[in-house]
Amino acid sequence: MNFIFLGPPGAGKGSLAVKVAEDYKIPHISTGDIFRAAIKNQTPLGVKVKAIIDSGSLVSDEITCDLVKERLAEPDTKGGFILDGFPRTIPQAEMFTSICPDVTVVNFQIADEAVVKRLSTRRVCKKCGANYNLLTLPPKQEGVCDGCGGELFQRDDDKQESIMHRMDVYREQTEPLIAFYRGKGQLTDIDGATQTAELLADFKKRFPAS
Repeated sequence: MNFIFLGPPGAGKGSLAVKVAEDYKIPHISTGDIFRAAIKNQTPLGVKVKAIIDSGSLVSDEITCDLVKERLAEPDTKGGFILDGFPRTIPQAEMFTSICPDVTVVNFQIADEAVVKRLSTRRVCKKCGANYNLLTLPPKQEGVCDGCGGELFQRDDDKQESIMHRMDVYREQTEPLIAFYRGKGQLTDIDGATQTAELLADFKKRFPAS
């Protein structure tokens, strides 16, 4: 089963993707991971991307799609995949349709207020990278990671001004994809405001593992 997860920052895409990848035995693929792996492995595309990034330029839609295509050719995607963070724009979506027409797009719906509340209360461990939420998943000791004892901090992009900017960017660039995929009959809406366990149960009902 091939999935694209769509939704604003803080909608729960990443958290659900980890669970679905584990239960459905399919890889969770983000564009950031693809870029880093290609650069690290010094693939021809990776070398090209590194040069573009080092020059301060933006990686084109064409190269981004080529990188995704390269990643999806790897053996672990034979049973399906979850794409998180791609496509980001209509041109990318149009290119990707020619690469992989058979895809189910899951759109995480959540109110702006809920996004701000969820992200502004997120804390991350400086040492091991574990995520906490002061409202829904607080650490046992304030400011300290349960697992490694590292210090918890708030990322700059989880501060309110940054969250609102990220939401604006999402609305401008990525939200049009909802109409694009709805028009193709490939889109399913899901309630991103629920907790991950409930979200996973809903997902499994809608998309039973084959």
